[in-house]
Amino acid sequence: MNLPRGELVRSRVVSHPAAMLETVLERELTGYAVFEPQDSLLLDAEGHGIITFEAGIPTLVYHTGTNRGGSVALADLAMPGPYSIDLFRVSADELASVEGGETGNNANDWKIPPGMPAKRLAGDSELADRTRERAPPERKCLTSDRETDDPPSAVEAFLENDEKIDAIREQAREEAQRRAEEWGLNDQLGS
Repeated sequence: MNLPRGELVRSRVVSHPAAMLETVLERELTGYAVFEPQDSLLLDAEGHGIITFEAGIPTLVYHTGTNRGGSVALADLAMPGPYSIDLFRVSADELASVEGGETGNNANDWKIPPGMPAKRLAGDSELADRTRERAPPERKCLTSDRETDDPPSAVEAFLENDEKIDAIREQAREEAQRRAEEWGLNDQLGS
């Protein structure tokens, strides 16, 4: 995804993405958020998420590590915090260039319903409803975020991702072996 360089308006590490989504909605931000969940922060996992906003309403989601967009990219980001989130302001014209697909990919595949990030990332139905209410009429027709079954929570989505769990296990195994060597415990542990 080729993003225009925007004006950094906020950079935080937060425990829950609802705070970022609330800020964007209240400020009616046009721009994007670079979203790094804990596996990127703590486990050196590759990639981060990008969520674009038009007047505070989420429009696109893309994950640089998996090269996926839309609701599947939200699933790539759905995991327990903390999250490092940088918010950037760009002009509507600059944002339109990203949404118009000038990135070489089909940006239409990256579009999401307005309330989906609030519901799936933050688990906040009230914030999702407020976001949908403020969305322009042409965006309100995207209603797949009003599923009758509740989407999986961040923890459930994380637990269903075998690759992420295997990566954490391997990282923990390597760390335990390194510490056992440092502390001289290899003989006692049978390594």
